[in-house]
Amino acid sequence: MTRWTVYSRPGCSLCESLIADLAAMLSPAQAASVEIIDITDDPQLEARYGSKIPVLTADGEFLCCYHLDRGRVQAYLSD
Repeated sequence: MTRWTVYSRPGCSLCESLIADLAAMLSPAQAASVEIIDITDDPQLEARYGSKIPVLTADGEFLCCYHLDRGRVQAYLSD
């Protein structure tokens, strides 16, 4: 199964929106397994993603940031 990861921070409305949109595209089992990582307390993640959140990866591959790129997610799901 694909390992979906969203890099986020608390109180981020863009993050909440991306997570909800992603969940709507995934099966219930996939949606339940999405890992949400709070970058706030990790200096390396903050430096890497700080101004780009939310960031979505699938199996470690960057898919999109800010807003869900449905086309990229759908292409990844189709593979």
